[in-house]
Amino acid sequence: MTTIGFIGLGNMGGPMARNLVAKGHEVKVFDLVEANVALLIAAGATRAASAGDAARDVDVVVTMLPAGKHVRAVYGDAGGVIESARAGTLFIDSSTIDVDSARAVAEAAEARGFAMVDAPVSGGVAAAEAGTLTFMVGGPDAAFTRAQPILEGMGKAIIHAGGAGTGQAAKICNNMILGITMIATCEAFVLAEKLGLDHQKLFDISSKASGQTWSLTSYCPVPGPVPTSPANRDYKPGFAAAMMLKDLKLAQEAAQAAGANTPLGLDAMKLYEAFAADGQGGVDFSGIINMLRG
Repeated sequence: MTTIGFIGLGNMGGPMARNLVAKGHEVKVFDLVEANVALLIAAGATRAASAGDAARDVDVVVTMLPAGKHVRAVYGDAGGVIESARAGTLFIDSSTIDVDSARAVAEAAEARGFAMVDAPVSGGVAAAEAGTLTFMVGGPDAAFTRAQPILEGMGKAIIHAGGAGTGQAAKICNNMILGITMIATCEAFVLAEKLGLDHQKLFDISSKASGQTWSLTSYCPVPGPVPTSPANRDYKPGFAAAMMLKDLKLAQEAAQAAGANTPLGLDAMKLYEAFAADGQGGVDFSGIINMLRG
């Protein structure tokens, strides 16, 4: 099996790394939080002393980090991944970051002879734990071909979006759709409440009519119609509102740089900013329905 260095073991990275261990890969892990590392050691991984050590003497490096600045540092700093990896190592970055950072790190890796893909994910913590994530992959064809069997150990849909950075572009476009449609779905349920329409009745109708969306049928923002949605667990994430805000900000930064007009994306970002500013950043993003109720 493949030897893998995995850096970043948070809510998403931890279960992703555990799935790779469960698939029989030899996984060497690093995270700044010792408790996260301990969970992976218990699952059968081995400990790396640093990010650079995680990249040393492995076939593949996978990173799952908070932001572009962290990805740039982990790969590019002295003693980091690029400097420490042996020739031929494949780099897979599954963080959700800005397109410019993704392309800059890929260029730095390729300049040193390494293959790299950006492979952000969709599906949230539940899909990470179940190994059913969707990966949106940017990078050269040959790098994608090498990355695909590793990603299949963590996901069910592996889609090649194009060249370097296009995985990140797909992710921020997808999550802008998600953020907008969740607000629309929440607004519809709030209006239904005011009009005396039962939650289940609205769900039964709209889930089979032109109002059908993933936000409604898979992640319904009110308790009852979709038992697995966070609304049934007091809006425990799931996908935290702070993470949705991060992705909407990335979309707006990209839209400004590209000269794209995204007024609904901007409005959605402002609403999630207000929700997070009210101390709700750790709540599932569907919990914004409570703010919309006023």
